[in-house]
Amino acid sequence: MHRWLVLGLCALLALLQYKLWLGRGGVQELHQVQGRVAAQEAVNAPMRERNDRLAAEVRDLKTGLDAVEERARSDMGMVRADEQFFWVPGAEP
Repeated sequence: MHRWLVLGLCALLALLQYKLWLGRGGVQELHQVQGRVAAQEAVNAPMRERNDRLAAEVRDLKTGLDAVEERARSDMGMVRADEQFFWVPGAEP
C-alpha cells in the first residue's frame, strides 16, 4: 500500500515538473516570451523617443509664440516688418 502511494506521488511530482519546465506556460515558454518582449522594446525605443520629441514640439507650439515664430521663419521664410532680408545665392542656411 505504501509502496503504491510513494510511486503515485513520484509520478505526480514528475508530471508537475514536466509541466513546469516544458509544458504550456512553463519556464521555457516564459523565456521565449521575455526574448520577444525585449526585441519589441528595442524596436519601440526609437519610436518612443520620436514621439517624445514631437510631443515637446506640440507643447511649445501651443504655449509660446517663440516656437511658432521660429517655425514660420525656417519653414516659410517669413520676415518681421522691422527686419530686412538679404538672400545670398548658393549660401547654406
